[in-house]
Amino acid sequence: MNPMDDRRDSNTAGHPWHVSSAWASALLAVILIGCASDQQKISAINSVNQGFRTEYEKLLAEKGARVYKVPRADAFLAMRVALAGLGMRTERQDLALGHLAVAAKAPLPLSDEEWKVASQADLPLLQRLIEPHVGIVANFVHFEPQGLEVVINAAVLEVAAGTEVSLTVRLREIAPPRSGWPRREYVAPHVLEVGLEKIFGAFEQELRAGARP
Repeated sequence: MNPMDDRRDSNTAGHPWHVSSAWASALLAVILIGCASDQQKISAINSVNQGFRTEYEKLLAEKGARVYKVPRADAFLAMRVALAGLGMRTERQDLALGHLAVAAKAPLPLSDEEWKVASQADLPLLQRLIEPHVGIVANFVHFEPQGLEVVINAAVLEVAAGTEVSLTVRLREIAPPRSGWPRREYVAPHVLEVGLEKIFGAFEQELRAGARP
């Protein structure tokens, strides 16, 4: 190996160019995202909503409802306590109708780490859905939990086999997105699946413990 190569490597390793290249990449992302027109962004988000809705409905049909052999009032109380324990605040509750609505700032009821891992798994689908509308810009688009609330509706109903508990999840905007992109309506598939499992897990734990108001 040429000794000059070692000196050249050591002299350039800490060169400002290496530091500024990261900033240049970030700046390029901002410039490219800014190049997408409002109509392109709207078309892209419409495509995301359509794609996510398909996965959302499929997941809810498969994993959004469970039947338990417990009294309806016990199930309702256990779900209310479970959701509160996950950081959700109650907005509406009606035991007679078996309806419970809760909300919290995203990414609740997931932790930051749970949301990060699940969102990373959803990122390829997000970028694939918007790429036909914005081209290379799709590679620089990411999920934004900031400025969103997660709204969960639980239905607790009597059925022949016992008590059916079902969940729906939607997003609600409380502040404009930093990126300037329109908001999507549907939760990303992996985030939804992880959230459903976490909620039902907490609910079943409360059932076993005998939830108290």
